[in-house]
Formats: sequence, C-alpha cells, structure tokens
Amino acid sequence: MKFQQGDTDTFREIVQEYGNYVYRVTYSVLHDAKEAEDAAQETFLQVYKSLTGYRSQGFKSWLTRITVNKAIDMKRRRDRRREEQWDPVDVALQIPAQDDDILKGLIDNEHSQQIQDKISQLPPGHRDIVTAFYLEEKGYEEIAADQHIAVKTVESRLYRARAWIREHWKKEEEWR
Repeated sequence: MKFQQGDTDTFREIVQEYGNYVYRVTYSVLHDAKEAEDAAQETFLQVYKSLTGYRSQGFKSWLTRITVNKAIDMKRRRDRRREEQWDPVDVALQIPAQDDDILKGLIDNEHSQQIQDKISQLPPGHRDIVTAFYLEEKGYEEIAADQHIAVKTVESRLYRARAWIREHWKKEEEWR
C-alpha cells in the first residue's frame, strides 16, 4: 500500500472511503450514536498505528475485525462503568422502607392465612392436589410420583378441584 511507503494522504482516503462503513458497524454493536462515533475514531487510530504492519490481504475484512473489536471493547467499558456507578439515592429508592416491609409482611401473613383457611375447606382429595400444585409448585409428574397415581389422574383431580373452588367459593363470596 502507498501508506506503507510513506504516503500519508492514503490514510485520508481510507477514512473518507470507509468512514460511514466503520460508523455503521460500530453503531450496530453499540446502538448509541455518540459511542459509535467514539468507537469509529478509536478504530481509525488503531488502523493508523497498525497500517505499516498490514499485509495487503483483505483490507475490508481486516478493517472490520478492528472495528468490531473496538466497538465490543467500548461496550464492555460502558457496561463496567454502569456497574461501578451507583447513586445512594437510587439504592434507597429501590430498598423499601422498614415500615413498608413490616406492613407487607403483615399483609402477606394475613393473605397466606386466608388461603390456608380456604384450602382447608376443600375435600381431602382436592386439598392434596391443590396444595401440591399451587403452594408447593410441583409439576403433574412429580405429584403423580408422590401420590403413586397416573399423571392423567392428577390432571383430572386438579380440574375437579378447580371446578369445586369456582362453585363453592363464589357462593361464599355472594353470602357476605
């Protein structure tokens, strides 16, 4: 290449010819116009430093590899900065106040107790299936294995338990 022989105008031609291409590649990695411009500048600085060692084999591929690497490096730096920067006010807003925790705990306990009371009203066969599926978060296969029944039996019992709940609990709400 002419640059390798001391022709510095060649570098200007490279920047003019590949500038938009390098920017598009960096933008595709970073998704931020300002950072893409910075990465493109870093790319051309790296190209300028490395051009004397270029072996005249696939210039655009070589340029693309440098461009992608610079963009990825910038993205990593950006992500590290975000992790390192934190504002105590932001943290305070994310952590609920102690009073809120206590109130939430009381509400959760009351709600949990109401659910337990409702489930205790279920017929025994329905109670076991509903408890295993909803409270213990077990899958059909696991419930079937635990209770030594077929998966289809679990499905049908859960279906009947839901029907029982719809019928009986809705009536209970109407009586209040």
